Amino acid sequence: MSSETAVLEIRDLSVHYGRTVAVDGVSLEVARGQVFALLGRNGAGKTSLLRAILGQLPPTAGSVRLFGGDPWTHRRALLERVGVVPETPDAPPEMTARGLSRLCGRFHARWKDDLVAQRLEAFEVPVDTRFERLSRGQKAAVMLALALGHEPELLVLDDPTLGLDVVARRAVFGEVIGELSERGTTVLVTTHDLAGVEGLVDRIAVLQGARLVLSGDLEAMKAEAGCSLEELFVRWTSGKERLS
Repeated sequence: MSSETAVLEIRDLSVHYGRTVAVDGVSLEVARGQVFALLGRNGAGKTSLLRAILGQLPPTAGSVRLFGGDPWTHRRALLERVGVVPETPDAPPEMTARGLSRLCGRFHARWKDDLVAQRLEAFEVPVDTRFERLSRGQKAAVMLALALGHEPELLVLDDPTLGLDVVARRAVFGEVIGELSERGTTVLVTTHDLAGVEGLVDRIAVLQGARLVLSGDLEAMKAEAGCSLEELFVRWTSGKERLS
């Protein structure tokens, strides 16, 4: 894959916290327009890998290229092209969704307040209610609407359905990710909801013990193994079985 077609290129990336190895020699690529799932059990290294991708920490070794640039040294410019939905919704508790949209618009040249308003309406989020008074699902919906307010080329979703009910999970996976995929937006998602992403994901990468143990086209791997994504995941993270 050339740098012209790759949104993200990671080469031999390692991240250490003192003597603790969080990411160990990981290499992977995400092409433009793909829906790519980064999977792994808790503590496998997903969060540290995402932090390196988003320029929140420098690699101990190896490299990350986001749209061809180094996110550690050119973070501000590169993240203008990225939308991020964190695992835990976080915003000033006294602010409303409407106020948050206006605030974010001050930091993005291409901000579309009307687009955010449309998504909030579709998610049935009250725009004038203080953030602290919203439900867990409503807070997550606000984060998603804000992440898409500048129509990013890459959307990063860090376990976006954690704590959501079935209806909300379907809205995120079935509607939002499906819609973005059809539009050609690249999506990088970490999740424990394997069933939710199974019909939407193009490629997966599985981390286990800080190392990349599986990466490739999901449908091809499922066909070869003759099993579902969940069964495939268990095989490669349980330590009891490996595919030939």
